[in-house]
Amino acid sequence: MKAYLLLADGFEIIEALAPVDVLRRAGVDTRTVSITGSHTVTSSNNVEVKADLVSDETDMSDGDMLILPGGYPGYVNLGKSALVGEVAGQYYGSGKYLAAICGAPTVLAKNGIARGKKITCHSSVVGEMSDYNYVGGDIVIDGNLITGIGAGHSVMFGLALAGVLTDSSTVKKLKKGMEIL
Repeated sequence: MKAYLLLADGFEIIEALAPVDVLRRAGVDTRTVSITGSHTVTSSNNVEVKADLVSDETDMSDGDMLILPGGYPGYVNLGKSALVGEVAGQYYGSGKYLAAICGAPTVLAKNGIARGKKITCHSSVVGEMSDYNYVGGDIVIDGNLITGIGAGHSVMFGLALAGVLTDSSTVKKLKKGMEIL
């Protein structure tokens, strides 16, 4: 299994790196991809992170999952990118997993992806999600769409992603190793 997580300047550190950490622990080939044109991406808290790949040099068509972290203005920057909209639409449309946490579900709304699906998102962007069935909660899985509410649930979001890409015994082992009871 392979997952790509997209990074834009202003991303939320925990929403990006906690799922990457969990997925890599689960044995999922997980790559961070900068959409800035540079390997260096700056978080919403001014922490520089070196992405594994740069989007304009990367073919992401071989992945099983595309992950969009939130963070302000990271999710806004993701939403402004035509490439992000195109790749997210291709993933979702082909039945591959598309995951978004916090403010990142707005990227779906901006691109008309997965309208009508059940979602959760950060309370500050619920108003932008009128074409969706906002059900709230921490993590919502509706078919191949996975959404998370926000930063405080980033590890659980990562475990939910691992749950659809691996199996229950892998997730159980992860939880035990991470002391999540």
